[in-house]
Amino acid sequence: MNLLSLLGYLGIFLLLLRVVLSYKSLLHLFSWCWWRLGEWAQVYQYFDVPRYDANSQENPLYRKALAYVGWLPSLEGSDSASLFSSASRSNDFSLQLGPSQTARDSFLGAHLTWTRPSTGPDRLVLRVRRQDRVRVLRPYLLHLESQADKLMLNRRKLHLFTNTGTDKDGTRWLSLPFTHPATLDTLAMDSSLKTRVHADLEAFLEGRAYYHRMGRVWRRSYLLYGPPGTGKSSFVAAMARFLGFDIYAIDLSRCGPEELRSLLIHTSPRSIILMEDLDRYLEETGNSGTASILSIMDGIFSCCSEERVMVFTMSREKEGIDQAILRPGRLDVHIHFPMCDFNGFKALASNYLGVNEHKLFQHVEEGFQTGAQISHAEVSEIMIANRRSPTRAIKTVLNALQHAAGEVKSSSAMRRISQSFGASRLSNTAKDGDTEVPHGDGGDSYVKENAPVREIKKLYGFIKLKSRREGTVVPVDLETPTVGNEGSKAVEFER
Repeated sequence: MNLLSLLGYLGIFLLLLRVVLSYKSLLHLFSWCWWRLGEWAQVYQYFDVPRYDANSQENPLYRKALAYVGWLPSLEGSDSASLFSSASRSNDFSLQLGPSQTARDSFLGAHLTWTRPSTGPDRLVLRVRRQDRVRVLRPYLLHLESQADKLMLNRRKLHLFTNTGTDKDGTRWLSLPFTHPATLDTLAMDSSLKTRVHADLEAFLEGRAYYHRMGRVWRRSYLLYGPPGTGKSSFVAAMARFLGFDIYAIDLSRCGPEELRSLLIHTSPRSIILMEDLDRYLEETGNSGTASILSIMDGIFSCCSEERVMVFTMSREKEGIDQAILRPGRLDVHIHFPMCDFNGFKALASNYLGVNEHKLFQHVEEGFQTGAQISHAEVSEIMIANRRSPTRAIKTVLNALQHAAGEVKSSSAMRRISQSFGASRLSNTAKDGDTEVPHGDGGDSYVKENAPVREIKKLYGFIKLKSRREGTVVPVDLETPTVGNEGSKAVEFER
């Protein structure tokens, strides 16, 4: 045996050893042999899903199947797959079945395979065992369409529409891409409130058959009320992202009461109808505006709002609003947005600064307990401007709270001064040379004349000493978040 033969045998031995040790190669070899055996025995049946039909129209099933297959976990673990990024959302990537690639799925105990041939017209091929075809095929396709609809709804491009006036052809809407990044998870809201809102929106999405069975229009209405800068607009954006709905923002100042109906008719399903500053609109328009709002809430025109969520916002409290507007069926859910508190501050610090605990948090909590009023928008802007230094951001928030607390104390002291001064004017009688003369021609009102300076100084010193002793203002307790529908009350989601 010469050296050349020895090297040849050694090479063959190493090759066989690698094949034996490579379980993946053995698995591929076994799969290929099994597939060829099934093909020879005609165990499987194949179904083509072409992209275009005979009239060059796109096949809706092809688009849904492509989206569904890209969601399969088996595609993520496959040897090869096509990777795509979203043009409308950052950090959003998706997988798709490329030419000559395969994805496996299972349904009702049956194993199915999707392939995309590299030759011929663009199509997908579904492989299913013949014995499972009758039992599995139709339920599987219904399942595929249902899941694909949810996936496509979450990934579709959202738009923001605003009314730009009317012309002879009807209402005109200006459309813009809606790319607001707010989500329910990023909102500085109580966690229990988020859970209730999440459950309410999910129940609405899945409630079409229920609403129709009850003979009601499939829609939901929300009232968001609270001071400016407390997160109402961000909440609407998060709702749109969660539902996958477009937003139609109706500028009430640019249309009369009669035009609201036309605006509503020209909106599309799967949308949020947003009307901001409802309180100011009702105040400016009076009874005509109230009648117009009522007609689109539950009048005959409300049938035009199928598969929609109507959202109204107010910057003031609900006490001055007609109760006919606030009743259930017109405004189903009421959510109060108060000024920022310590819990809201911690949520913002976690989102904007990545800080969950800090040595200054105790001082911030004490600052909120003084009754200082500061909005979520102001806190978030401070954190954005100082995001490189969480300590500096928290100190800046503390300064803002101290300034707000000073304004609270100042206004409280002014009220006490005016009350004390008014009481002294009514209680003091003329003495030490003071005289009272009628004010006017014989009226019942009196005014002091030549009041001693020492009495004024004494009163000022007493008020100043009293204000120093009062170090804090008792904070106002917010209502605990509750959900209820007792009697004629709408559901209250309090923050």
